[in-house]
Amino acid sequence: MTDRDNIERCLRTFQAGYGHFIHQTPLWQLPGRALGVDCAEVWLKLEHLQTGGSFKARGMLNRLLSNPIPASGVIVASGGNAGIATAAAARELGVRCEVFVPEVSTPAKRAKLAALGAEVVVTGAAYADALKACLARQQETGALLTHAYDQPEVLAGAGTLAAEIEQQGGLPDSVLVSVGGGGLIGGVAGWFGQRSRVVALEPELAPTLYKAREAGEPVDVAVGGIAADSLGAKRIGGLSWDVTQAHVRDALLLTDESIRAAQLWLWKELKLAVEPAAALPLAALQSGRYRPRADEKVCLILCGANLDPASLN
Repeated sequence: MTDRDNIERCLRTFQAGYGHFIHQTPLWQLPGRALGVDCAEVWLKLEHLQTGGSFKARGMLNRLLSNPIPASGVIVASGGNAGIATAAAARELGVRCEVFVPEVSTPAKRAKLAALGAEVVVTGAAYADALKACLARQQETGALLTHAYDQPEVLAGAGTLAAEIEQQGGLPDSVLVSVGGGGLIGGVAGWFGQRSRVVALEPELAPTLYKAREAGEPVDVAVGGIAADSLGAKRIGGLSWDVTQAHVRDALLLTDESIRAAQLWLWKELKLAVEPAAALPLAALQSGRYRPRADEKVCLILCGANLDPASLN
């Protein structure tokens, strides 16, 4: 599943034959003062520069490479990023792709899906509605189902991002990770385990992991807000729930206002254009929700860049 051996095997596969598709994204290592943070270093993992504009490419390609693909191709439900990544991986492998997206998905993400050759079906108000329709369609066609965040291959693929961070910079003291359905934090925590402090970050209006911790098990929650197109899963994935229970101590909530402020800061100060979901790690630092030690090396994963550029004005 998400153990280090599987993540290492996945990374070797990427590096051996798919380095043109899965890029080793840059790791910026900056003094904390460069971001107005009172800590030794802030590392920015620029995963928004990944193929398809998000970390999702890693897990989606691994899912497709790990399973036989029928003539009906692959199918996925997504707020946008997992669909884009699946469509890009399907085009790389020359197979058909059908993507179900909810109405909350942005026009920019739908346009990117169409440009990648995916058949796009817009249905339902939220991700859960699109997933229900996608599962029904999969039963009809027999296409390979790629889940946006809750399959072992998807988590292992996401874990290769964490393995890259360690290859590039060594072990950070802490890693701040945005959470929607949990695929990213499941992979990251599966790699780092207890060797680094992995911190889960969610919008106040999409608290899937936070509410699961309160209940002691995954539960459905209402989701909305600025990052709902990316972090809009209504329930934390079962695989990620198990991994985070074992390895993640902190689950913090952030306001939409702080997320938006961090997104604009990244653009105005560093010229990094990221979507709201990718701004949560910086928002946690700048808002004071996460307070690092003075000697701490904090890694922020900028997980996606599928946004309308006009939104940064």
